[in-house]
Amino acid sequence: MPQLRFSRVLVKLSGEVLVGSQGYGIDLTMASRIASEVKDAVDLGAEIALVIGGGNIFRGVSGAAAGLDRARADYMGMLATVLNALAMQGALDRQGLDTRVMSAIPMPSICEPFQRDAALDHLRHGRVVLFAAGTGNPFFTTDTAAALRAVEMNCNAMLKGTSVDGIYEADPKTTPDARRFDVLSYQDVLARNLKVMDTASIALARDNRIPVIVFSIRTEGALPEVLKGQGRFTIVRD
Repeated sequence: MPQLRFSRVLVKLSGEVLVGSQGYGIDLTMASRIASEVKDAVDLGAEIALVIGGGNIFRGVSGAAAGLDRARADYMGMLATVLNALAMQGALDRQGLDTRVMSAIPMPSICEPFQRDAALDHLRHGRVVLFAAGTGNPFFTTDTAAALRAVEMNCNAMLKGTSVDGIYEADPKTTPDARRFDVLSYQDVLARNLKVMDTASIALARDNRIPVIVFSIRTEGALPEVLKGQGRFTIVRD
């Protein structure tokens, strides 16, 4: 069995990843493809937790910009993350994985309330845990929620699956010759104002010495490769 460089990780996915080719909502084909990579990672011996944003359904900041009360808009965004977590849970279940959705906002009819000791126990028993509803508080992004859960779960790393294979000095979609970084420090990310994650999440990872790894979730097979320290990615660390 290949040796894992990172054995317990928090994987943060944007809600937009689940859009797939549909343009809006949840593409179950994309959810199934991601679930198969999580299965491959679990088969390698990794312990996996997931946080999925809600931007494919509703984004709190956009709702506030359109005139909604910001706190109310953020709560709506949190509920969107629950929908995504349940959809991904279904895809993971079809892969034969044991899963739990844990929500920061209690809704016991459909998922477990977040409780740290219970979540740690799930991970120790090989279950994939999906953390939903952000931190349960408005004004915090799902990036910050992911960093918080990574710290609470004693993760070796936080992986951010994006549409590009790392962090670039500029958007490679609009600047094709933008330089890609293999390694950055937390301070580099903050000082350069690189927009890969919000500053609160980077600071939280820095203060708790959790490496942040940015890779392309759209590249098939990337997740298990990254866990082995292979493939293309950018790592943010001390």
